[in-house]
Amino acid sequence: MQRPKKVLLAAIAGLEIASTIGAWRDLGHRAAADVRGKKAAWRLFMSINPGNSLLYWAFGRRGRRRGVR
Repeated sequence: MQRPKKVLLAAIAGLEIASTIGAWRDLGHRAAADVRGKKAAWRLFMSINPGNSLLYWAFGRRGRRRGVR
């Protein structure tokens, strides 16, 4: 594998991991009423494939977290 491809692959993997960690953190602090679907189902869905955290960011959340400005 060429060096630029390895760097690109590492960057994409890092972004996926960061997105998943952020989604898990957001999900943990968000009230169940502010999540579309069950929180446990989102955790399982994101565990299967870290890229699924992008779906959580796009469709899994309702509005803003309560108590956050």
